[in-house]
Amino acid sequence: MAEANCTISVWVTPGASRDEVAGLRQDLVHLRVSAPPRDGRANTAVEALLARSLEIPVSHVSILRGRTSRGKLVAIRGLADDEVRRRLRLEPPSLGR
Repeated sequence: MAEANCTISVWVTPGASRDEVAGLRQDLVHLRVSAPPRDGRANTAVEALLARSLEIPVSHVSILRGRTSRGKLVAIRGLADDEVRRRLRLEPPSLGR
């Protein structure tokens, strides 16, 4: 069986007080990272935050587009779209009926 893969669009706020997944707005996953946007530090922090949040190795997360902007396209290896949304808590909770 082929390994699942997906891409997500993110919007990054560098220099934040803490690293966090801030939610989903206008089809973009909003991320806050404490690293500054210099020398690739914020990009490294984005990859680490997503890997930690998704419980996957950081080597499975890579920025495909937007290395010098706040809007980025990120590849996630080994997870399908719905699993990424679930792990990032982007889906509304079920009513449990």
